[in-house]
Amino acid sequence: MAAGSGIEWTEATWNPVTGCTKTSPGCLNCYAERMSLRLQAMGQPNYREGFALRTHEHMLGLPLTWKQPRTVFVNSMSDLFHEDVPEEFIRRVFAVMKRANWHTFQVLTKRSERLCLLAPKLEWSPNVWMGVSVENAREMRRIDDLRATQGPTLKFLSCEPLLTPLPGLDLADIDWVIVGGESGPGARSMQKIWVTDIRDACHDAEVPFFFKQWGGTRKKQTGRELDGDVWLQTPAHADKDQQREMVV
Repeated sequence: MAAGSGIEWTEATWNPVTGCTKTSPGCLNCYAERMSLRLQAMGQPNYREGFALRTHEHMLGLPLTWKQPRTVFVNSMSDLFHEDVPEEFIRRVFAVMKRANWHTFQVLTKRSERLCLLAPKLEWSPNVWMGVSVENAREMRRIDDLRATQGPTLKFLSCEPLLTPLPGLDLADIDWVIVGGESGPGARSMQKIWVTDIRDACHDAEVPFFFKQWGGTRKKQTGRELDGDVWLQTPAHADKDQQREMVV
């Protein structure tokens, strides 16, 4: 149902919403879609309708049952700001995150326009980190939407799968950057210069840089080393007004 996660930059996943629809090139080989169909075949009740978008009220209280603090990726199998997720349900998700203040919640969306629309109506708590996916240069507009969003204490980018260079990347008011290549069937390739350019932009802006993987159809073989190093920098503090430290 949730709990531990194999995603390198988080500790657990929580999916009060499952299913999604494709909205940009990064969605082409969606891992969540593949996983949903696998879980459907296994008879998992939350995926009885496969990748069709569904809200799950019975999942809302799950983080409240986890007594030890965790870093929690919200909706790894969907997008909380999908246009078909009711605004009231999103508010209820935020209410749970506020109550479960011993956890850190990571929310990631490709629907940055709806994020901007709803952000003033939501009750943001310091333990909620907000991110946008930026897979190519065209989608860099999402960074401006995130930057303009009032409420999140910490803002981050997930450049995965990285499909093009991100020229002129502006990291003002951004607190963390994750980069990774696409993996699985049909994985599209990622060039080293795209990654090193982002790493260098993070260095110049003093923003933590987390390199997840090179990807490919056999991601374990391609690994995650970049110029001989493994980059696992994360925000040391949820409050961007405090001094930022790097954890490598």
